Amino acid sequence: MTERQHYYVESFDTISLAPYRISRSPFAHRYTTAETVHAVYCNRLYPMKASRDENPIPSYWKLRRGVLLYDVPERPLAIEGREAAGLLERVLVCKVSDLGVGRCRYGLACNHDGSILMDGVLMRLADDRFWYVTANGEFLSWLGAHAIDFDVEVFDPHSRVLQIQGPKSLDVADAAIGGGLPADFRYFRAGFFEVCGQTLWVSRTGWTGEAGIEIYCNSGPEPTDHDALWDGLFACGEPLGMEFSTGASMGIRRIEAGILDNGSDIEPDLTPYGAGLGQFVRLDKDDFVGKSALEQADRSQLLLGLVCPTAMPEPGMGVSCEDRLVGHVTIGTWSPTLDTGVGYVRFDQPPPGDGWLGTTVQLHDRDGTPHTATVDTLPFVDKEKRLPRSAWNGAGAGSG
Repeated sequence: MTERQHYYVESFDTISLAPYRISRSPFAHRYTTAETVHAVYCNRLYPMKASRDENPIPSYWKLRRGVLLYDVPERPLAIEGREAAGLLERVLVCKVSDLGVGRCRYGLACNHDGSILMDGVLMRLADDRFWYVTANGEFLSWLGAHAIDFDVEVFDPHSRVLQIQGPKSLDVADAAIGGGLPADFRYFRAGFFEVCGQTLWVSRTGWTGEAGIEIYCNSGPEPTDHDALWDGLFACGEPLGMEFSTGASMGIRRIEAGILDNGSDIEPDLTPYGAGLGQFVRLDKDDFVGKSALEQADRSQLLLGLVCPTAMPEPGMGVSCEDRLVGHVTIGTWSPTLDTGVGYVRFDQPPPGDGWLGTTVQLHDRDGTPHTATVDTLPFVDKEKRLPRSAWNGAGAGSG
């Protein structure tokens, strides 16, 4: 198999796992076979590949041109009560009190030394009700520890999340709620809708860089009937060509879209500035965990994009400049859209005078062979990030 055929780098050796402390999706029986390759994220199993030899490229193009449904492992946490906003102001670096009901906001939580502990999407379901959708890693206990002095309840609502992604995703959503998707349902908006007969929270978000929605189970007044939801969504989506996909196609697209994964791309010692996320830090708000350290932190960006026409970046590959090792790759893929290798490079030292951006470096493949590469901005595809913000103008708007 050539480098260009690998596309997304993971290790898929077969390992048998006992289910102890690992949550299985309530949708798993709808797609799991003896060939399904699972991964673990947020202590949840999710389908990474349909089989060891799955070719993700047909699904990738389906995502880019049509619509796919994903069963994803992200973990929402509920923060509810009179002082819910106050607790979140304390533990997140973003502003919380001005977040309106039905709005979402990207939010980072930092350690006291300013390094990133968690990233996720904060959503306001009501004045005193928030959900924080976390990435991989433990955060519930951190929230609980800081909640001691607040009139608030922090808990796991046991919500499994379905993502419907692609240019036709809003058409599927409109059909699933009976033709009532609001015209102003813009990017990072959310609300309660009757989805295939069940009241559920739906957000205009995703992990693909395409237009998309996420549906949150167990968010309404009644426990979710997962089978009824699955059947209802496919009844609405199949006329539009919607299919189920594993995470392999999403993995390619999220790298092209410059979406970072906490704990792997965002390594534990990175501050928001080092990760290129400094714009999400609000130093003008009242004290929060890590504020004093961030006020004094170096502003150098150490995580950037890498473009290599002759090789595909893979995790752990070294990156050198002027015969000196200066960093390593955290993740990479071959971009079908750009027909070139792309990935993220973590530099282990401050940049030269003009910064790392635009610098020509050497990517060293598994055999040690150097390949000329260029440091680039993220994302690689759709530089202006217009696709996830595509306007919703009514049924059929996403079918073109």
